[in-house]
Amino acid sequence: MRLSRFLPLALCLGFTALHAAPAPAITPASVPVAETAAVPAKKAAAITRIDPTFWWVGMKNPKLQLLVHGPGIAGSKVELANYPGVTLEGFQKLESPNYLVINLTISPETKPGKLKLEFKGAKKTKYEYELRARTTPGDKSKVQGVNSSDFIYMLMPDRFANGNPKNDIVKGMKVERIARDSMYARHGGDLKGIEDHFDYLKELGVTAIWPTPVVENDMPKASYHGYALTDYYAVDPRYGSNEDYVQFVQRAHQQGLKVIHDVVLNHMGSHNYLFLDQPAKDWFHQWPTFTRGNYRDGTVNDPYGSAEDRKLFNTTWFDTTMPDPAQENPLVANYLIQNFIWWVEYTGLDGFRIDTYPYSNPQFLMSWGKAVLDEYPQLGMFGETWVQNAEGVAQQAFWSRNGFAPVNGFKSNLPGVTDFMMKYAIEDALTKEAGWAEGIAKIYYTSQGDWMYEDAMRNVIFLDNHDMSRVFSVLGEDVKKQKMALTWLLTERGIPQLYYGTEILMKNFSNPDGLVRSDFPGGWAGDKHNAFTAAGRTPQEQDMFQHVSKLANYRKTHPALHSGKRMHFVPDGSVYTYFRYNDQGQSVMVVMNAGKEDKTVDTARFAERLQGYTSAQDIISGAAVLDLKSLKVPAMTTLVLELKK
Repeated sequence: MRLSRFLPLALCLGFTALHAAPAPAITPASVPVAETAAVPAKKAAAITRIDPTFWWVGMKNPKLQLLVHGPGIAGSKVELANYPGVTLEGFQKLESPNYLVINLTISPETKPGKLKLEFKGAKKTKYEYELRARTTPGDKSKVQGVNSSDFIYMLMPDRFANGNPKNDIVKGMKVERIARDSMYARHGGDLKGIEDHFDYLKELGVTAIWPTPVVENDMPKASYHGYALTDYYAVDPRYGSNEDYVQFVQRAHQQGLKVIHDVVLNHMGSHNYLFLDQPAKDWFHQWPTFTRGNYRDGTVNDPYGSAEDRKLFNTTWFDTTMPDPAQENPLVANYLIQNFIWWVEYTGLDGFRIDTYPYSNPQFLMSWGKAVLDEYPQLGMFGETWVQNAEGVAQQAFWSRNGFAPVNGFKSNLPGVTDFMMKYAIEDALTKEAGWAEGIAKIYYTSQGDWMYEDAMRNVIFLDNHDMSRVFSVLGEDVKKQKMALTWLLTERGIPQLYYGTEILMKNFSNPDGLVRSDFPGGWAGDKHNAFTAAGRTPQEQDMFQHVSKLANYRKTHPALHSGKRMHFVPDGSVYTYFRYNDQGQSVMVVMNAGKEDKTVDTARFAERLQGYTSAQDIISGAAVLDLKSLKVPAMTTLVLELKK
């Protein structure tokens, strides 16, 4: 999600105002029945839906909270027909007459089947709730996790490729048009479009796909980005069905590709049924008058901060159309926790990227993280922690597992973060003159701060994303600088993430955001330019594609580079040198010259890492380097040398 310097600009939306406002005046609309509802309509006349839509036996947490929605359902009493291993612990009414909460305990020995629930009120209603067999723990092809051996490709499904034109327009949704000439309209990309280009991603060296949210976003404006979800339990039908998503994950796994699910904890869309017909007032943060948030994550751990400032950060709406769930409410917290566990078990996906991570209630974040990792300790998880350059590594490290004592009761259990500090560092290295702590030295001092993380290798490093100006434009459309940036990305510690199109020099500045979210050329029938094929790429695009592919595929097969140790040396002017190595004798030397002049580097001071090595191979050019005593490094060039004994 986008957070600009002083005032967020509705990040992914293109909207113009942000505030913690009272609920916007929205006329409740009919609520769609969940695609996966297990009951025929004639048996559930008084029930619109139950969330979660189904569940599993054998979960580590035996407790299950069902949220029942239906006209006047609160006037019913609930009975559960005898089912071995399942206990009805009770049910409770909420402020709205249209909700009931049912609490169940499912013992470890419970068998799969259908629970028979009966709602006795003005009208008796029966509902069969499905308990499925859990498959994830015994299936090694599911929930594989995401780690530093991976190379993540981030894309926006609506803007990548249109594989199924039949789902472009879905009748009954608030936007029933496709307009590729509008940056805020739907363009028609979908899950099938991504799947059609698995081979392209594999050739590039990608091992994991991160689409922006695929859940339903039935909002009247700029719904293509997905961050204002309107149904927690449904894939947006313009991308495909729930089952299509399950098959998408399965087919990705069959092709050696992992899938990262982009999740939003902090907010939802104002056309979500939970907001249109609110279970209770305390399910959302609602202010009596217009209140603008401060968007300062530092208020959470500020030793001198006020409670009011923290409140203005954690309980304000992210945008006028993005209600803020009250995660301190245990019922809300359980609803959200169960939903994201549901997606993992249902699809077998491999990791979560958590949007606007710091904005959620701190205590909830700890509970949510523990609950998810208790069920899936192997799940990859990293949060968006968009701290500003001036805030520094310490503020970013606060949001991941670290060596800090709890602050205001918060101690992060998030494995990793999106490493904005490293993004700023490489950008400074390639756009500013070298100095004591400026230019190329920014990488040195940023990585020096890794002592604050439990494990910085779990951080996701990147050059740009859907909210930021594309790196090629930031670097002045300088191909040499672009290659240096990409070489750094694929040799640095952590998990590299590439934003779609960076490999073919897609460009533009994020003013507004839609300019950095253009369609990938060739993703639509009739596109004159098809960058998915070598024949369709321009010579310059092909050269950059090959640069990424060569390094990414080399990285994939060389553990020293993706999971080895790291040692760096104090920068010498515009030259910065670091090594990636392991105990098995693999060693890669990376020499960055960010200056405007060629440099001859005396390697004597690197003896600590060069001892025993007599030659090298230049990974990018393929040339042999027979003398390691000195190295000639052209201006704006990075050497990647595999050392030989």
